[in-house]
Amino acid sequence: MIEGLAEILRYSEAGLTGLILVFVRVAAAVSLLPGFGEQNIPSRVRLMGALGFTLVVWPMVQPGLPPIDPSLGALGVLVVIEAGIGFLIGISVRLMVMALQLAGSIAAQSTSISQIAGVGITPDPMPAIGNILVMAGLTLALVNGLHIKASLAIAHSYEILPLGTVPVAGDIAEWGIARASAAFAFAFTLAAPFVVAALAYNLALGAINRAMPALMVAFIGAPAITGGTLLLLLLAGPAILSVWNVRLDEVLFDPLAMP
Repeated sequence: MIEGLAEILRYSEAGLTGLILVFVRVAAAVSLLPGFGEQNIPSRVRLMGALGFTLVVWPMVQPGLPPIDPSLGALGVLVVIEAGIGFLIGISVRLMVMALQLAGSIAAQSTSISQIAGVGITPDPMPAIGNILVMAGLTLALVNGLHIKASLAIAHSYEILPLGTVPVAGDIAEWGIARASAAFAFAFTLAAPFVVAALAYNLALGAINRAMPALMVAFIGAPAITGGTLLLLLLAGPAILSVWNVRLDEVLFDPLAMP
């Protein structure tokens, strides 16, 4: 009986060690996940969210986990590796939210309403357009099953980077540069309607000013650009969010892939 109990404890120890390491990767990814990892969410709620994701991911990856050395030194190294992989998954998705923030900033700067700022779900002040886009984008992502897609993405990461696999530094650097570049390019693409409208507005304002130098066109143009921006946000906002949500799904499908 004692030998049987010892055998059960040995298997329990291995399973618990694997569960802890899965939690480390999941918690690191969830800490940067849109909606679940925002800084204005209480830390206890975020912790419970990470535990919930772990309970979903653990049964999917447990059969494929390699044997784990339960020694303290080896476990500490594995914790660092798994945390790093989790942060890579989280930052790839977080860059999509940053792209939406940057798109709002570009749109506000182009239309001369960037001074209208406020604190939204992110700790840093953003223009009002950025707040609207980010809030709407996160709501759309959560409604469309962000938690399910994120769970599948984390589970899929074990096929690309199995437990304890150390990523190559050169590959990570190349991947990070490509992801950041793609996020900046995508942000400008989302803000393109506002940039084009602002260019047309400024050209028209310059032509009117040349034709009638005595007319204070700035007093006439300021309300026009503000109203036009709000109207453009109403018309282009759904399309912008739809395109952003499609790209977010692509990133969640394989967050560790090259863009």
